[in-house]
Amino acid sequence: MSSDSQTADRGLRSLIARFGVPHLLATTLVLVAGTILLGIAAKATGSGLACEANWPQCDAGPFNLLPANLPSFYEWFHRFVAMFAGFAIIGSAVSAWRSPDIDRRVAALVVLGMVLTPIQVYLGRETVLRYEMEILSLHFWTAILIFAMFVVATALVWKPRLRSSHVPAVLALGLVSVPLHVALSPTDLGLVSDYSPTVQLLQYGVTLSLLASVIVATMVTNWRKEDQTLLGLLAGTTVLTLAVTYLGRRAVMTLNPALDQLYLVLAGVLFLAFGVVIYRSRK
Repeated sequence: MSSDSQTADRGLRSLIARFGVPHLLATTLVLVAGTILLGIAAKATGSGLACEANWPQCDAGPFNLLPANLPSFYEWFHRFVAMFAGFAIIGSAVSAWRSPDIDRRVAALVVLGMVLTPIQVYLGRETVLRYEMEILSLHFWTAILIFAMFVVATALVWKPRLRSSHVPAVLALGLVSVPLHVALSPTDLGLVSDYSPTVQLLQYGVTLSLLASVIVATMVTNWRKEDQTLLGLLAGTTVLTLAVTYLGRRAVMTLNPALDQLYLVLAGVLFLAFGVVIYRSRK
């Protein structure tokens, strides 16, 4: 190994030792969530075609690298944060892969996240250059997949600090998220008269909380509780959560009363399911 390679290797190990893979993964998870929400803000404000449909440039400043107005700023800032999220994903993957004490499942998840990142970047580019509903949806669900993988990976590295007593609290977050998700939706039961960009941002923030809560609760239950019935209930709750997430997005993207009714019914069932699993988890 050359002296330069040895120096780089020592530098990486020093960085990992100082901040730790758990903190690096937690930071990456926050950046991924922030990128998703900023992407929602860009779409909601109609800024997806700002920056004069340039990519990766924008529409002002040296080499058109900066935003010229507020809509362009939304799109530009989304790209800016996404860039740091991408670097964090790569750093997490390299750190996890090269750390002997890290669970190989964690390394596999974050490396897969790193592999998906250029695909996600390409889809982001296509949303600017083509702006088709199919591409927008694929871009969104790929981001959700990356988010879910980093939730799992982060929970795995924080496993020693997660206790069975945390399960009811995490599930309570999911319980509260369900009615908030409905209240912020554009359906008849939604409490907002104007599905504004702020409302959309809040609803998708609730969506991420809902997904994270059921993932973490299921993982901690599997580790700390010998309760197969509770695990089965959580598996059903996870399926319901994915269905409500999907139908909630369809309610935003299309005007379909039948899908809206199905979304509301499943949201009600999900709320009851969270109540049941919370009761069971406290035994």
